[in-house]
Amino acid sequence: MNNDSIVSAIIVAAGKGNRMGSQISKQFLLLEGKEILAHTVGQFEQFSRINEIVLVSGKNEIEDVRTMVKSYGWQKVAAVVAGGKERQDSVKCGLHALSHQSEIVLIHDGVRPFVTEEMIERSIDAAQKYDGCVLGVQVKDTLKICDQNGFVLETPQRSSLWQIQTPQTFRREFIEKAYAKAEQGGFVGTDDASVAEFAGMKIKVIQGSYQNIKITTKEDLLIGACFLKEEKE
Repeated sequence: MNNDSIVSAIIVAAGKGNRMGSQISKQFLLLEGKEILAHTVGQFEQFSRINEIVLVSGKNEIEDVRTMVKSYGWQKVAAVVAGGKERQDSVKCGLHALSHQSEIVLIHDGVRPFVTEEMIERSIDAAQKYDGCVLGVQVKDTLKICDQNGFVLETPQRSSLWQIQTPQTFRREFIEKAYAKAEQGGFVGTDDASVAEFAGMKIKVIQGSYQNIKITTKEDLLIGACFLKEEKE
């Protein structure tokens, strides 16, 4: 594979606003006057190496997302599909909607709007070398492993711990086989990399950014607004 590989992005935006305490699904909340999802999709839409985008939304929000596609004039959105009960189900729906020509797949959270072209490019390049790759940053705080009563069992070495982000990027044939194996084995992972790991794939962690946050709480919205204001200044 080379820079001419056909690259697709699956953007998963089927979540709710439970932790946000909002009646509106978090991907539709406004961040400096623009939907969080619009900020996110725009990063992939403008990057030349992305050939197609598949948006995965909640079943009841399909038309809202399609309206956004028309409103913003996104040319690379090839499909808007309904997600499933779990994130893993939603990603599987996205995989089924990819074009037959797609070779590299980036899977990204719709509420992670501060991904950059540089992160996307490095992810594509790494996926061409390894089974798959994920963005990550080393944890800043000391973490404790505790028992069910809250007593500390272990304090892992911080240097070996990474906070994992998206996009998570794979050769299409590899991630499709991983998802099929997970379904057969009844495995449910917390992210795409864990599904790939279950299937025996060796995943490379590459440097992400502390600014590449996932917006899930009101505090995250405030932080995101600060990031955008800083960019404008």
